[in-house]
Amino acid sequence: MSRSRFTPRQMATAGIIAAIYAALTLLLPLPQYGPVQFRLAEAMTVLPFLFPEAVPGLTVGCFLANLLGSPMPVDWIVGTAATLLAALWTSRLRHRALAPLPPVICNMVLVGAELALFYPAEGMGFWAAYGFNALTVGIGEAAACFILGSLLLQVLPRVPALKSRMAPSRV
Repeated sequence: MSRSRFTPRQMATAGIIAAIYAALTLLLPLPQYGPVQFRLAEAMTVLPFLFPEAVPGLTVGCFLANLLGSPMPVDWIVGTAATLLAALWTSRLRHRALAPLPPVICNMVLVGAELALFYPAEGMGFWAAYGFNALTVGIGEAAACFILGSLLLQVLPRVPALKSRMAPSRV
């Protein structure tokens, strides 16, 4: 695989990842936006550990989900940036057990700050609102990434069609 370009197969995989992420976020009847959120699709943010093409796929999928589902245009940028940074960080990790950590940290910091600035909590100052939002976003993110994402990291390398597309050091 060339570092500067993706193959058509990788581009198709990125598109499928984007579509699945956006569909899971937009169609599931869960709190996906706001101070308390649980995005099942966030489990997919561990995929860059196994597949480099997951980085653009997750980024586009998050942007589409936020564009079509979030009432706040700033979320289109900040939420997508959090996903992009987490995906890039995850793709560079060497240990599988750490793969869920970057999405949790990036979303706690960036989305927590966004919510504190644009969803002011009644009677709370910025730092109190930030702490609350970082905590609630972090809990939902940790559940999705450490439970479901870790399960993906265990199961996907066992699928023969996918295993052949992973670097031997990642299997």
